[in-house]
Amino acid sequence: MQDFQNYILGSWEKGDGIETNLYNAINGDALGGVSSAGLDYKEVLKYGRNIGGPALRKMTFQERGRMLKALAFFLLERKAAYYKVSAWTGATKIDSWIDIEGGIGNLFANASLRKQFPDLPYYVDGVAATLSKEGSFIGHHIMVPKEGVAIHINAFNFPIWGMLEKIAVNLMAGVPAIVKPSEFTCYLTEVMVKDIIASKILPEGALQLVCGLGRGILDHVDARDTVTFTGSASTGKILKGLPQINENSVSFNLEADSLNASILGLHATPDTEEFQLFIKECVKEITIKAGQKCTAVRRIIVPEDLIDEVQQAISNKLEKIKIGDPAIEGVRMGALASRLQVERVRESVLTLEKSQKIVSGDIDNIDIQGGNKDLGAFFAPILFRNEDPFNKVACHDIEAFGPVSTIMPYKDLNEAIELAKMGKGSLVSSIVTPNNQEAREYVVGAASMHGRILVLNKECAKESTGHGSPMPLLTHGGPGRAGGGEEMGGKRGVLHYLQRTAIQGHPTTITAITEQFQIGAEMPEANPHVFRKHFEELVVGETVFTHKHTVTDADIVNFANVSGDNFYAHMDATSLEGTIFEQRVAHGYFILSKAAGLFVDPKKGPVLLNYGLDDARFIKPVYPGATIGVRFTVKEKMDQEKRSEDDIAKGIVRFLVDVYDETGETVALATILTMVKKIDQTL
Repeated sequence: MQDFQNYILGSWEKGDGIETNLYNAINGDALGGVSSAGLDYKEVLKYGRNIGGPALRKMTFQERGRMLKALAFFLLERKAAYYKVSAWTGATKIDSWIDIEGGIGNLFANASLRKQFPDLPYYVDGVAATLSKEGSFIGHHIMVPKEGVAIHINAFNFPIWGMLEKIAVNLMAGVPAIVKPSEFTCYLTEVMVKDIIASKILPEGALQLVCGLGRGILDHVDARDTVTFTGSASTGKILKGLPQINENSVSFNLEADSLNASILGLHATPDTEEFQLFIKECVKEITIKAGQKCTAVRRIIVPEDLIDEVQQAISNKLEKIKIGDPAIEGVRMGALASRLQVERVRESVLTLEKSQKIVSGDIDNIDIQGGNKDLGAFFAPILFRNEDPFNKVACHDIEAFGPVSTIMPYKDLNEAIELAKMGKGSLVSSIVTPNNQEAREYVVGAASMHGRILVLNKECAKESTGHGSPMPLLTHGGPGRAGGGEEMGGKRGVLHYLQRTAIQGHPTTITAITEQFQIGAEMPEANPHVFRKHFEELVVGETVFTHKHTVTDADIVNFANVSGDNFYAHMDATSLEGTIFEQRVAHGYFILSKAAGLFVDPKKGPVLLNYGLDDARFIKPVYPGATIGVRFTVKEKMDQEKRSEDDIAKGIVRFLVDVYDETGETVALATILTMVKKIDQTL
């Protein structure tokens, strides 16, 4: 027995008294009590804003990404301790793997996003907008970290994943977090947070933890803050409607109830592999985490002529599922998180039973292996059948948040789509079909009311993450009943915690602010040549002005012979009638190739290699007799970490290649990416 604590204001603190007593979901043993009563949330928020926020905002995206990567490795080394405590929640080893290693995987995934951001504390979004005729006045957008805190109010079902998938994003953005896990499973979150704080990998104030009820945690939010809530739609709507949320225009992300549907396609007949995949996926989604997943399959929608066969196949597998203590060999489904959840699921099942029939499972009789049947939080898998889902609609309105699902028939794909959308907005749907056209019709028809759609067939089954698995680099959220929010989503998720601000000024000024060269900015001539300079010595904007070359017919012919590109516009002057060309035109790729010959300094130096070409554009035809030159400008610098002690310390430099003709007009533009050695090889 112990009292679980809160980490606030730089120390571990108990709340006043006991708000909630916590119990082992398998055997009912008392674990201890928890409280957050008496916490000064005004000071907690201030601490995050004033201590954690400045420290994170000073870091670049590269530094934040490396921080997340280090934290992920640190936690992975200690995962055994988390698995031990996770078992108290009723989770099987597979359930715990999703929660623990899936959560840590979110840290790794978000850490990798650093490659998509500059080595700056802020992000430059999009491209510049020309706002004046002569180009002396332009606009751009920068995105800076919000100067508030992210308050995450999480659900009981994933005490680790729920925390890590959210804080990974706000920390990457440079925003501190206050995490409020469900009081019923906060003991698992607390174990991990103790390790995180002890590691000192995060700056102090970057993470605070509230383990109790958290009453009053939103009383002092303001426009700088972001609130996320995962839980019931009813509670989410109450929180979203709080005066301080609306009056201060606080960003609020809601992930709520979701009556997710899986559809067996018309082409997935019993003689196909897809039919068996569908059965397997439905059973998995009913039993994994004992159905306590916001992405679980609640509605099983099948062709009317196959409903009996599908029902029998699912029932047969459910009846073989061993329920009980996950520590016992062969147990595949554990308990719900608490006795309270048992009562809530039971109440929902009794309500659903008024309009549809239970065809598998018994809420009053359950066989368990180990554990305590009376004190544990066990619940048998329940499969309903609804013969008239368009009129008996409780299955589209009531979510039993446990191992409960309803099977229902459809006549054609349009009916299947309509039934799926009757969930009034869902996090995820899936269709299992070998027919790509059927998949297309379902996706296009159902997408407006779903945040994610899995299309499953035998070709992707081996590597598919399944119906119920949101991925860090894809959006997690859904419209309508699902809350209308959006989490994760790779880079999109990070941008959610940044304030986008339009900036206007002269190109030289905007270059200085963004550290990205803007067309029309000053271009001081590089001396020596930029290829003679190390990464640290290069300055954004400095330019090499090359000597010039006059394009000839021989150039065009020779390039055609070397490249094999004999397109008529280059080689047949008699075929140009009706085209935009006045005479045979030089190959665009010849122009860029010749440009390289003009701007390259060939001697060995700090430039290690050219590894890419971006944004190539051929703007104006180049005819024989035209004279071209190149303005070769340092466009942007991006630091790169060493992969090992033996690796070369280097950075990435993007150079703007501006090819112009004798009139001074640009004929081609491109950006080349180079690796450039650093002076300091210790980094």
